[in-house]
Amino acid sequence: MSAAVDRLLKILDLERLEVNLFRGQSPKEGWQRVFGGQVIGQALVAACRTVEARAPHSLHAYFVLPGDPKAPIIYEVERIRDGKSFSTRRVLAIQHGAAIFSLSASFQVEEGGFEHQFGMPDVPPPESLPAEAEIGRNLDPAAPPAVKAYFARERPIELRPVELERYRGVRQPEGKFHAWIRATGTLPDDPIVHRCVLAYASDMTLLDAALIPHGRTLFDATIQGASLDHAMWFHRPFRADQWLLYAQDSPSSQGARGFSRGSIFTRDGLLVASVAQEGLIRPLRGT
Repeated sequence: MSAAVDRLLKILDLERLEVNLFRGQSPKEGWQRVFGGQVIGQALVAACRTVEARAPHSLHAYFVLPGDPKAPIIYEVERIRDGKSFSTRRVLAIQHGAAIFSLSASFQVEEGGFEHQFGMPDVPPPESLPAEAEIGRNLDPAAPPAVKAYFARERPIELRPVELERYRGVRQPEGKFHAWIRATGTLPDDPIVHRCVLAYASDMTLLDAALIPHGRTLFDATIQGASLDHAMWFHRPFRADQWLLYAQDSPSSQGARGFSRGSIFTRDGLLVASVAQEGLIRPLRGT
Protein backbone atom coordinates (compact mmCIF):
# COMPACT_ATOMS: atom_id res chain seq x y z
CA MET A 1 0.00 0.00 0.00
CA SER A 2 1.34 3.45 -0.90
CA ALA A 3 1.89 6.00 1.86
CA ALA A 4 -0.68 8.32 0.23
CA VAL A 5 -3.37 5.60 0.19
CA ASP A 6 -2.57 4.73 3.80
CA ARG A 7 -3.09 8.40 4.74
CA LEU A 8 -6.37 8.48 2.80
CA LEU A 9 -7.70 5.40 4.61
CA LYS A 10 -6.77 6.98 7.94
CA ILE A 11 -8.59 10.18 6.94
CA LEU A 12 -11.70 8.14 6.06
CA ASP A 13 -11.48 6.12 9.30
CA LEU A 14 -13.58 8.47 11.43
CA GLU A 15 -13.49 8.53 15.21
CA ARG A 16 -16.86 7.62 16.75
CA LEU A 17 -17.80 10.10 19.48
CA GLU A 18 -21.36 8.92 20.08
CA VAL A 19 -23.92 6.67 18.40
CA ASN A 20 -24.56 9.13 15.55
CA LEU A 21 -21.60 11.48 16.03
CA PHE A 22 -18.18 11.16 14.36
CA ARG A 23 -14.99 13.22 14.11
CA GLY A 24 -12.75 13.49 11.06
CA GLN A 25 -9.33 15.04 10.53
CA SER A 26 -7.76 16.70 7.49
CA PRO A 27 -4.26 16.16 6.09
CA LYS A 28 -1.75 18.74 7.29
CA GLU A 29 -0.44 19.85 3.90
CA GLY A 30 -0.90 23.60 4.06
CA TRP A 31 -4.17 23.74 2.11
CA GLN A 32 -6.16 26.95 2.53
CA ARG A 33 -9.41 24.96 2.64
CA VAL A 34 -10.48 21.35 2.95
CA PHE A 35 -10.68 19.39 -0.34
CA GLY A 36 -14.34 18.85 -1.21
CA GLY A 37 -13.85 15.17 -2.03
CA GLN A 38 -12.53 14.60 1.48
CA VAL A 39 -15.73 15.94 3.07
CA ILE A 40 -17.89 13.91 0.67
CA GLY A 41 -15.95 10.74 1.50
CA GLN A 42 -15.94 11.32 5.25
CA ALA A 43 -19.65 12.17 5.35
CA LEU A 44 -20.45 9.02 3.39
CA VAL A 45 -18.34 6.97 5.81
CA ALA A 46 -20.30 8.48 8.73
CA ALA A 47 -23.61 7.57 7.07
CA CYS A 48 -22.41 4.03 6.26
CA ARG A 49 -21.46 3.40 9.88
CA THR A 50 -25.10 3.79 10.92
CA VAL A 51 -26.47 1.31 8.33
CA GLU A 52 -26.15 -2.48 8.31
CA ALA A 53 -26.45 -5.05 5.49
CA ARG A 54 -27.04 -2.54 2.69
CA ALA A 55 -24.78 -0.34 0.57
CA PRO A 56 -25.16 3.31 -0.52
CA HIS A 57 -26.63 3.73 -4.00
CA SER A 58 -26.87 7.54 -4.13
CA LEU A 59 -25.80 10.72 -2.40
CA HIS A 60 -26.72 14.37 -2.78
CA ALA A 61 -24.65 17.06 -1.10
CA TYR A 62 -24.23 20.82 -0.73
CA PHE A 63 -21.06 22.69 0.16
CA VAL A 64 -22.07 25.49 2.54
CA LEU A 65 -18.79 27.02 3.80
CA PRO A 66 -15.09 26.41 3.10
CA GLY A 67 -13.64 23.85 5.49
CA ASP A 68 -10.77 24.74 7.84
CA PRO A 69 -8.01 22.11 7.42
CA LYS A 70 -6.54 23.02 10.82
CA ALA A 71 -9.68 22.02 12.75
CA PRO A 72 -11.42 18.64 13.08
CA ILE A 73 -14.78 18.17 11.36
CA ILE A 74 -17.74 16.84 13.33
CA TYR A 75 -20.21 14.67 11.39
CA GLU A 76 -23.70 14.40 12.83
CA VAL A 77 -25.85 11.64 11.31
CA GLU A 78 -29.65 11.74 11.34
CA ARG A 79 -31.35 8.38 10.81
CA ILE A 80 -34.26 9.43 8.60
CA ARG A 81 -35.71 6.01 7.79
CA ASP A 82 -34.98 2.28 7.76
CA GLY A 83 -37.39 0.39 5.52
CA LYS A 84 -37.45 -3.18 4.24
CA SER A 85 -35.41 -2.30 1.14
CA PHE A 86 -34.08 1.24 1.63
CA SER A 87 -32.47 3.34 4.36
CA THR A 88 -32.04 7.12 4.32
CA ARG A 89 -29.48 9.15 6.22
CA ARG A 90 -28.76 12.85 6.51
CA VAL A 91 -25.28 14.03 7.54
CA LEU A 92 -24.25 17.49 8.70
CA ALA A 93 -20.55 18.44 8.78
CA ILE A 94 -19.79 21.05 11.46
CA GLN A 95 -16.76 23.24 12.19
CA HIS A 96 -16.45 26.12 14.65
CA GLY A 97 -20.14 25.74 15.53
CA ALA A 98 -21.38 26.18 11.95
CA ALA A 99 -22.51 23.77 9.23
CA ILE A 100 -20.00 23.63 6.36
CA PHE A 101 -21.55 20.75 4.37
CA SER A 102 -24.71 18.65 4.23
CA LEU A 103 -25.26 15.25 2.63
CA SER A 104 -28.23 12.96 2.12
CA ALA A 105 -27.56 9.33 1.24
CA SER A 106 -29.80 6.41 0.33
CA PHE A 107 -28.98 2.74 0.92
CA GLN A 108 -30.56 -0.36 -0.62
CA VAL A 109 -30.46 -4.08 -0.04
CA GLU A 110 -29.05 -6.03 -3.00
CA GLU A 111 -31.73 -7.14 -5.46
CA GLY A 112 -32.15 -7.90 -9.16
CA GLY A 113 -34.15 -6.19 -11.91
CA PHE A 114 -33.97 -4.69 -15.40
CA GLU A 115 -30.46 -3.78 -16.57
CA HIS A 116 -29.09 -1.50 -19.30
CA GLN A 117 -26.33 1.10 -19.62
CA PHE A 118 -24.68 3.53 -22.01
CA GLY A 119 -21.54 2.32 -23.77
CA MET A 120 -18.06 3.39 -22.68
CA PRO A 121 -16.28 6.00 -24.84
CA ASP A 122 -13.52 4.72 -27.10
CA VAL A 123 -10.32 6.10 -25.57
CA PRO A 124 -6.68 4.94 -25.31
CA PRO A 125 -5.95 2.51 -22.45
CA PRO A 126 -4.20 3.88 -19.36
CA GLU A 127 -0.94 2.05 -20.13
CA SER A 128 -0.55 4.10 -23.31
CA LEU A 129 -0.82 7.43 -21.45
CA PRO A 130 1.95 9.17 -19.49
CA ALA A 131 1.97 8.68 -15.73
CA GLU A 132 1.76 11.74 -13.51
CA ALA A 133 5.48 11.63 -12.72
CA GLU A 134 6.27 11.67 -16.45
CA ILE A 135 3.82 14.53 -17.02
CA GLY A 136 5.52 16.51 -14.27
CA ARG A 137 8.99 15.93 -15.73
CA ASN A 138 7.89 17.02 -19.21
CA LEU A 139 5.97 20.14 -18.21
CA ASP A 140 6.75 23.33 -20.06
CA PRO A 141 9.19 25.41 -17.93
CA ALA A 142 6.74 28.29 -18.30
CA ALA A 143 3.86 26.26 -16.80
CA PRO A 144 2.14 27.99 -13.86
CA PRO A 145 3.54 27.09 -10.44
CA ALA A 146 0.16 25.64 -9.43
CA VAL A 147 0.31 23.16 -12.31
CA LYS A 148 3.88 22.12 -11.41
CA ALA A 149 2.94 21.67 -7.75
CA TYR A 150 -0.11 19.59 -8.68
CA PHE A 151 1.86 17.02 -10.68
CA ALA A 152 4.75 16.97 -8.20
CA ARG A 153 2.57 16.12 -5.20
CA GLU A 154 2.06 12.52 -4.09
CA ARG A 155 -1.67 11.76 -4.02
CA PRO A 156 -3.76 8.69 -3.13
CA ILE A 157 -5.52 8.81 -6.52
CA GLU A 158 -3.53 8.45 -9.75
CA LEU A 159 -4.85 10.46 -12.69
CA ARG A 160 -3.98 9.83 -16.36
CA PRO A 161 -5.73 12.43 -18.54
CA VAL A 162 -6.59 11.46 -22.12
CA GLU A 163 -6.91 15.04 -23.42
CA LEU A 164 -3.71 16.31 -21.83
CA GLU A 165 -3.61 19.21 -24.28
CA ARG A 166 -6.48 20.87 -22.43
CA TYR A 167 -3.95 21.95 -19.78
CA ARG A 168 -2.19 23.88 -22.56
CA GLY A 169 -5.34 25.92 -23.23
CA VAL A 170 -6.80 23.85 -26.10
CA ARG A 171 -10.57 24.39 -26.28
CA GLN A 172 -13.10 21.63 -26.77
CA PRO A 173 -16.55 23.07 -27.56
CA GLU A 174 -18.49 20.18 -25.99
CA GLY A 175 -16.37 20.29 -22.84
CA LYS A 176 -15.54 16.59 -22.97
CA PHE A 177 -12.72 15.25 -20.83
CA HIS A 178 -11.63 11.69 -20.08
CA ALA A 179 -9.24 10.52 -17.38
CA TRP A 180 -8.26 7.12 -16.06
CA ILE A 181 -8.20 7.05 -12.26
CA ARG A 182 -7.34 4.52 -9.56
CA ALA A 183 -6.04 4.42 -6.00
CA THR A 184 -2.24 4.29 -5.92
CA GLY A 185 -2.23 1.21 -3.67
CA THR A 186 -4.31 -1.86 -2.86
CA LEU A 187 -7.46 -1.14 -0.84
CA PRO A 188 -9.22 -3.44 1.63
CA ASP A 189 -11.82 -5.77 0.10
CA ASP A 190 -14.76 -4.08 1.86
CA PRO A 191 -16.97 -2.70 -0.99
CA ILE A 192 -18.04 0.22 1.22
CA VAL A 193 -14.41 1.39 1.32
CA HIS A 194 -14.28 1.38 -2.49
CA ARG A 195 -17.46 3.47 -2.75
CA CYS A 196 -16.17 6.00 -0.21
CA VAL A 197 -12.79 6.24 -1.98
CA LEU A 198 -14.51 6.78 -5.34
CA ALA A 199 -16.72 9.44 -3.75
CA TYR A 200 -13.50 11.15 -2.61
CA ALA A 201 -12.00 10.91 -6.12
CA SER A 202 -15.16 12.04 -7.93
CA ASP A 203 -14.57 15.68 -6.94
CA MET A 204 -10.99 15.84 -8.28
CA THR A 205 -11.56 17.06 -11.86
CA LEU A 206 -15.30 17.42 -12.42
CA LEU A 207 -15.69 21.17 -11.86
CA ASP A 208 -12.71 21.83 -14.12
CA ALA A 209 -14.64 20.26 -17.03
CA ALA A 210 -16.89 23.34 -17.08
CA LEU A 211 -13.91 25.45 -18.19
CA ILE A 212 -12.84 23.23 -21.10
CA PRO A 213 -15.08 25.00 -23.68
CA HIS A 214 -13.31 28.24 -22.73
CA GLY A 215 -9.76 26.92 -22.91
CA ARG A 216 -9.22 27.60 -19.19
CA THR A 217 -8.55 25.53 -16.07
CA LEU A 218 -8.93 26.02 -12.33
CA PHE A 219 -5.15 26.44 -12.17
CA ASP A 220 -5.81 29.92 -13.62
CA ALA A 221 -5.32 32.46 -10.83
CA THR A 222 -7.88 34.78 -12.46
CA ILE A 223 -10.73 32.31 -11.77
CA GLN A 224 -12.37 31.66 -8.43
CA GLY A 225 -13.57 28.06 -8.35
CA ALA A 226 -15.48 26.10 -5.71
CA SER A 227 -17.86 23.14 -5.67
CA LEU A 228 -21.42 24.14 -4.78
CA ASP A 229 -23.23 20.81 -4.87
CA HIS A 230 -22.44 17.21 -5.73
CA ALA A 231 -24.58 14.19 -6.57
CA MET A 232 -23.46 10.62 -7.15
CA TRP A 233 -25.12 7.31 -8.00
CA PHE A 234 -23.50 3.89 -7.62
CA HIS A 235 -24.76 1.37 -10.18
CA ARG A 236 -22.57 -1.74 -10.02
CA PRO A 237 -19.75 -3.22 -7.90
CA PHE A 238 -16.18 -2.12 -8.67
CA ARG A 239 -12.74 -1.75 -7.20
CA ALA A 240 -11.35 1.75 -6.81
CA ASP A 241 -7.78 0.38 -6.86
CA GLN A 242 -8.22 -0.80 -10.46
CA TRP A 243 -8.33 1.51 -13.48
CA LEU A 244 -11.64 3.34 -13.95
CA LEU A 245 -12.45 5.70 -16.81
CA TYR A 246 -13.95 9.01 -15.65
CA ALA A 247 -15.76 10.45 -18.71
CA GLN A 248 -16.83 14.06 -18.13
CA ASP A 249 -18.66 16.79 -20.02
CA SER A 250 -20.22 20.17 -19.31
CA PRO A 251 -23.65 20.87 -20.85
CA SER A 252 -23.91 24.44 -19.55
CA SER A 253 -22.20 27.36 -17.85
CA GLN A 254 -24.02 30.55 -16.86
CA GLY A 255 -24.20 33.06 -14.03
CA ALA A 256 -20.64 32.26 -12.84
CA ARG A 257 -21.75 28.63 -12.32
CA GLY A 258 -20.61 25.64 -14.34
CA PHE A 259 -22.53 22.37 -14.58
CA SER A 260 -20.60 19.14 -15.18
CA ARG A 261 -21.49 15.46 -15.49
CA GLY A 262 -19.40 12.34 -15.13
CA SER A 263 -19.76 8.65 -16.00
CA ILE A 264 -17.36 6.15 -14.45
CA PHE A 265 -16.59 2.86 -16.21
CA THR A 266 -14.45 -0.17 -15.47
CA ARG A 267 -11.87 -0.84 -18.17
CA ASP A 268 -14.05 -3.67 -19.55
CA GLY A 269 -16.93 -1.24 -20.13
CA LEU A 270 -19.22 -1.58 -17.10
CA LEU A 271 -20.83 1.69 -16.02
CA VAL A 272 -20.35 1.67 -12.24
CA ALA A 273 -21.21 5.23 -11.17
CA SER A 274 -22.60 8.55 -12.40
CA VAL A 275 -21.83 12.01 -11.02
CA ALA A 276 -23.24 15.51 -11.44
CA GLN A 277 -21.95 18.77 -10.00
CA GLU A 278 -22.49 22.49 -10.18
CA GLY A 279 -19.71 24.77 -9.09
CA LEU A 280 -18.63 28.38 -8.92
CA ILE A 281 -16.36 29.45 -11.80
CA ARG A 282 -16.25 33.19 -11.24
CA PRO A 283 -13.89 35.40 -13.28
CA LEU A 284 -12.18 37.68 -10.81
CA ARG A 285 -12.71 41.37 -11.36
CA GLY A 286 -9.90 43.35 -12.87
CA THR A 287 -8.31 40.29 -14.54
